[in-house]
Amino acid sequence: MRRIVRAFLSLEQHLRSIVSTPQSYRPSHCPHCGFGGLWAHGFYGRKADRSSGARLNPVPVARFCCQSCGRTCSRLPLCICPRRWYAWALQQLVLSLMLFGLSLRSTAKVTGLSRNTVRRWWRWLRERTPVFAFLLRSRFPELGRTTDTMSFWQACLACMPLCMAMAWLDLDDLSVP
Repeated sequence: MRRIVRAFLSLEQHLRSIVSTPQSYRPSHCPHCGFGGLWAHGFYGRKADRSSGARLNPVPVARFCCQSCGRTCSRLPLCICPRRWYAWALQQLVLSLMLFGLSLRSTAKVTGLSRNTVRRWWRWLRERTPVFAFLLRSRFPELGRTTDTMSFWQACLACMPLCMAMAWLDLDDLSVP
């Protein structure tokens, strides 16, 4: 099951669609048992607005319950990262700075993040690059011309934003941040 709904690029779009067309978030089947009869099961609030005012928090995220196994699942818009607190744009900035040669310490200083966070994200990307690169190259042949991790991610981020790359990987049932 796709966890990321690629249609909604901003929190404002998400908030409009969650009110007007909540069915656009409904999965076709249960990710746990495969049953096709999911029903709406309310919302949970997520602090996704990281702007200074944070006026959109909490952002509602639709939940769905399976009639067969009783478990719940949710789908997120493209603008909200599934397993991380920080926005895709900040993650892309951090990874881009590291890819273009900035040190861990300098990247942390420029972005205002801790060195541990930057290190964790960088390690996460390097460890998963072989699988991510294989799947993204199968969809985007122009990425196949790269030879190493650094050049692959430079070409990938030049071709599409990090959120879209992760949405494609989510489509292949990979766990993305």
